[in-house]
Amino acid sequence: MGKLRTLTRRTFLIGSAAIAGGVAFGAYMVMRPIRNPLLDGLAEGEAAITSYIKITPEGITLITPRADMGQGAYSIQALLIAEELDIDPATATITPGAPGPAYYNAAVLAEGTPFPAYDTSTLAETVRDFMSVPAKLFEVQLTGGSSTVPDSYTKLRTAGAVARETLKEAAARRHGLQRADLNTEDGHVILPDGARIPYTELAGDAAKLEPVTDLELRPAGRWKRLGHPQKRLDMVAKCTGTETYGIDLKVDGMVHATVRANPGIGGGIERLDSAAAEATEGVMMVLPITSAVAVIARNTWSAFQGANALDITWGPAPFPADSARMFEVLEEALGNEDAFDHCQRDVGDVDAALQDGTGLTATYRVPYLAHAPMEPMNALVTVTETYCDIWTGTQIPLFIRNRAAEMTGLPADRIHVHVQKMGGSFGHRLEMTHVEQALEIAIALRGTPVKLVWSREEDMTHDYPRPAAVARGRGRVQDGKVESFDLAVAQSRMTSGWFTRLAGMGIPGPDATITTGSWDQPYAIPNYRVTGYRAPDMVPVSSWRSVGASSNGFFHDCLLDELIHEAGADPLAERIRLCLDDTSRKVLEAVGELAQWTGPHVGYRHGRGVGFCMSFGVPCAQIVEVTETPDGIRLDRVFVAVDVGQVLDPVNLEAQVTGGVLFGLGHAMNCELTYADHAPEQSNFDSYTGLRLYQVPEIKVKALSNGPRIRGIGEPAVPPAAPALANAIFAATGQRIRELPLNRHVDFV
Repeated sequence: MGKLRTLTRRTFLIGSAAIAGGVAFGAYMVMRPIRNPLLDGLAEGEAAITSYIKITPEGITLITPRADMGQGAYSIQALLIAEELDIDPATATITPGAPGPAYYNAAVLAEGTPFPAYDTSTLAETVRDFMSVPAKLFEVQLTGGSSTVPDSYTKLRTAGAVARETLKEAAARRHGLQRADLNTEDGHVILPDGARIPYTELAGDAAKLEPVTDLELRPAGRWKRLGHPQKRLDMVAKCTGTETYGIDLKVDGMVHATVRANPGIGGGIERLDSAAAEATEGVMMVLPITSAVAVIARNTWSAFQGANALDITWGPAPFPADSARMFEVLEEALGNEDAFDHCQRDVGDVDAALQDGTGLTATYRVPYLAHAPMEPMNALVTVTETYCDIWTGTQIPLFIRNRAAEMTGLPADRIHVHVQKMGGSFGHRLEMTHVEQALEIAIALRGTPVKLVWSREEDMTHDYPRPAAVARGRGRVQDGKVESFDLAVAQSRMTSGWFTRLAGMGIPGPDATITTGSWDQPYAIPNYRVTGYRAPDMVPVSSWRSVGASSNGFFHDCLLDELIHEAGADPLAERIRLCLDDTSRKVLEAVGELAQWTGPHVGYRHGRGVGFCMSFGVPCAQIVEVTETPDGIRLDRVFVAVDVGQVLDPVNLEAQVTGGVLFGLGHAMNCELTYADHAPEQSNFDSYTGLRLYQVPEIKVKALSNGPRIRGIGEPAVPPAAPALANAIFAATGQRIRELPLNRHVDFV
């Protein structure tokens, strides 16, 4: 194991160098500018000064390369452009970027390096910056990993500034002036005499110029909109029910479809009787497809009714039939040399420190979890002999375009993917099974638009869930301090299986998600080890909001809390003492101040628990306060401190943190997918229950801006919620819970 362990970081660097070396034949491909796709089809008087801004006599359109799943991505991307372009983003049209190399995500691979986020050494920062090279080369157009803001922060502000200065140059040349003598305000160039020229009048002149690149971005002290509370651009539409999502789309002549697929993913069909479905009113046909049976009808209701009438005998799935056996498989992988995947952290001598076996030992478990967005998976697809149109909410438009080209035989430039607003995702729309199904139906009905909608039950049972995982923790305290910490985690692979579904090829090497959120925590424990074990593939799994940190935050912080209690130390003070990262330490101190922390016990059957996790580069600390009542545990208050490097919109930051806390608490309290006969036993919100409105605690948020890099906030508030709640329950009741969901052991009000 030692040899493998020492190779982990070196293997990564060699592999990265191999990527760079492999493309050295065309290094120019990495360095050369990417063509602006907005230049195609421009009319007279229109300008596309960058890939993100189009100006016509009718108005301004801002292109947002990252998709919006409810996290405010469109608004913040538009705001970044608007700050430098000097316009009110509410006056512009916002549209997502089409599939293509211009909209690659330069930041999404940066957190996949073998360096913890608090490591700001030259080597670590160089490798992170280098990861934009393969992202550009391989056209990684993807929304995920809380990377929207890190990817967009400089890129989109620069785009806005280039457009602004080019428009000023156009005005200067028109009036025989110097660009430096002109100003801008609210979509106008201001001449020295106070005359105002709308950008829309300058578009034609600007289109004839080379974009101006000798410029400086505004410092934060001069921001007009960034850093100040903003209104979400989509808030009115969403609050009034007028927002259009993918599921709302209609086109003339379309048919409606749904599917029934084996709930044991990967299992086949042993017998199909479609007579009753075909006799259902409104059903037009039943069509067996590669991964399911499709029902095509005149409306969605008829399609659903027809699908329910299908008489199908499913074949067995290629994984254990029930949850009990699945967890046995995971536990068998723990400590198994053959299942060893990686050890990113091994400080001191853990084995020597724990060799007498007198320290603390604990086993933790977390279940499979569904994504369960409010909007089920859907796609509207038209396939003809000459083109293919796909309308769907997705995080992976380029992967979808490429798969559509494979399935239809059409060239990629004849595939048009129209990214729609999404009613949630949480990682669900990093998959494209539903689009593949819609494509297969549309190919069979060539020329007819096909709108496929999964039922809620199909959406939940055919989901690729968050992996289940088990962990075994050991530790020791000495002289009132945590002295040794050893955590082993077992989980099936996630990243390689997901990428195989998307690209037809796996990702070699360790699967970092097995220990993400545990090995990379900013603590200086003398003997400190975190090891990942790869269990055999079972239920096919996928990314879920906060990915590996959603499990490992619970494992790591609960074990740490148990050791701190064993030492007789204060849960917050000991975390602060152990913390080796200044940014994280300030976050821990801030949450203590916010909560007016005096200790875990605040009254009879009234306790507080601390949770901390650094994920996606964001240190997030939470204190959850609960009361044990005759009716169960009541959530009273939650205090949160985070540091994202630079707060761009305090209103949306607070909303995302609050949403992440509620998401994390609800799943920790109630949610799990259990399996029997290869199929999930939960299929709708009656059996998969999140946090209810009456259970929502008071939440207070404090945002800091001390971090070295700007970060995203869509996910980091999720991981600390579960351990903070579990630790609070222990403080209030004395009951230590090491398994999620918590309602297996306690009731909640």
